[in-house]
Amino acid sequence: MTSTGSVAASWLRPVAAGGAPPSTRSGQVIHPSRRLSELVQGRPPGVTGNQWSTAIRESFDQVVCAADTGRPLFAVAFAPPAAPGSPARRAERMTSTVCAAVGLPVLRVESPTLQGAGHSRRLVEYVIGARAYADGSGPESGYVVGFRDIVGRLPDGRSGPVNDLGALARAAVVEAYVERRLADPIVRGLHVCWTGGPAEGWSWVEVRPGRCLVERVQLFAQRLFCGVAPGRLAEDLAVLAVGERLRDRDGVEPTLVDRDELHEGIRRLAARRAELDGGFAFDHLCAD
Repeated sequence: MTSTGSVAASWLRPVAAGGAPPSTRSGQVIHPSRRLSELVQGRPPGVTGNQWSTAIRESFDQVVCAADTGRPLFAVAFAPPAAPGSPARRAERMTSTVCAAVGLPVLRVESPTLQGAGHSRRLVEYVIGARAYADGSGPESGYVVGFRDIVGRLPDGRSGPVNDLGALARAAVVEAYVERRLADPIVRGLHVCWTGGPAEGWSWVEVRPGRCLVERVQLFAQRLFCGVAPGRLAEDLAVLAVGERLRDRDGVEPTLVDRDELHEGIRRLAARRAELDGGFAFDHLCAD
């Protein structure tokens, strides 16, 4: 687990009441929509005035706090992808610097489809549950199945991984295929973790023969243990995004990607990864 230690005790402060009412999960308090300025007591050494003034204006979609002290344990933020060198990317980098200085772990999700208002609460509860399970599992406890691999009864009546955030989307794709609204019943995907960077998850479904709906999610787990492998979590979030997109078939049609173009993009990604560390392996890579 990630511990904020004495740094947090020095610079993080209890979250004050006000704003949207908090909720509780596994003995932890979840506060929605908080600015970084509400979580810190002052500018720590090593942080410039420009970094500080930019970062404290940034907001998190959810902040998880200890129930006994009220001090922040970690924060979650959703954002659309930002181009390198853009103002949004610079602000994110400054915010990350300040959060590291004050000892605040952050989980940042970058997706063109998933948004904080609709998805951050579910992700926070998932991470809290996964972390609690990991704390109680291991050889000494007798639990050998990971949180993501726990099998149970899914909402559609089938058996499968109950902690797959994309389970409902996968079931919806099968149903749409049976109704002849999709060309293939399988949601395919892959994930990769970049050294010193984010976990990246891809997911796609063939809407029409040779034409795919593709979603890509980047997951930045900054000093935070998520309870599950970040790459797998990023891929599940990408599947969730596919499900969200399929709710609007009219909006999907103009953004479909040619299957050969998709496969070429995957090959370029594999080549880039191999160039960086001499090897690369995909999970669930589709093949014709």
